[in-house]
Amino acid sequence: MLPNVTNISKIRLTHARFFIFKTMHALARKHARCQVKNNARISQKTRTDDEFRTLELVKERFKRTPRREREKREVPQRRHGQNIDQDWGSIWPVARTFHPATVPLPIRQGYPATSQPIPDKYGNAELMKIPNFLHLTPPVIERQCLALKKFCTPWPAGLETREKQIINFPLTLSTSSYLHSSPSIRDPRARVVTMKVPVDALNLDKHALNKLLRLVVDRYDPKTGLLTLVADRCPLSNQNQEYLQYLLTVLVNESKKSGPFSHEENDLFENRVFSWSKVQTDTTQRRLNEVRGEAMSSEFVQEYEKVVTEIHNSGEDDYTISQYRDAVLKLYGL
Repeated sequence: MLPNVTNISKIRLTHARFFIFKTMHALARKHARCQVKNNARISQKTRTDDEFRTLELVKERFKRTPRREREKREVPQRRHGQNIDQDWGSIWPVARTFHPATVPLPIRQGYPATSQPIPDKYGNAELMKIPNFLHLTPPVIERQCLALKKFCTPWPAGLETREKQIINFPLTLSTSSYLHSSPSIRDPRARVVTMKVPVDALNLDKHALNKLLRLVVDRYDPKTGLLTLVADRCPLSNQNQEYLQYLLTVLVNESKKSGPFSHEENDLFENRVFSWSKVQTDTTQRRLNEVRGEAMSSEFVQEYEKVVTEIHNSGEDDYTISQYRDAVLKLYGL
């Protein structure tokens, strides 16, 4: 059966009327909204003309809202749960930075402000900067010694006293280590090495001993009989230690060397004291008599002898040089 043409036309007309009505209604609502906005702007403009308007550099949408403060949760400190008979070695086993919540001691450190007590341990930068030895308490040290005892050997027999140790091990090397709070753990004083050795332990004869004492000058102490050598020219202590061993070897070898004049009788070499002999006096006086052409008084020669002896034994200084100059001028009659 075919549809009725008249009914189809009526349906289409109804849809067209509904669409037109819906469109007109939407336009009316939009027109009403625009009219309300315009009226609001006009009223706001008329209202703000009479008031002082502030300059807003930042728009409302860019302004930051204040943050909410978070609730502070206080963490319970470890020291409150510690017992009196606790094992401190298990709580602080190794070296670490000071922590006030772990150490159950009222420690204070720092420079106090005016009319204020010394700063306590909470938030104290001075306690955190310096190294501490809280991990080396006496019970912990005793425990560590017992653990290392199985790796140690018994003390050698025959070295019970200091005298026996010096006889068997005469050479002594001394170094220093420094611990302080600074950006660097290096200390320039740590490279200094001191070596001490008894001269009798070097097994030198009279000639070699005399030569060695001349080479070391003031490094030998006649009261204790020790030869002291100090080295700090190398950057590391191990290098300075090797240098001292080399230096002692060279000194001993050079002292044992002998020349053709070594066995001659000479008080200056053997006794390390200069003495003016009678032969030198006669020779000096004879030469002066030949130069001046007349007999020379023995008083001038004795004065010259005294000055020369003092220069050799006491050393050269302003006083001895001036005395030597005056004695020479008197000898030549100037």
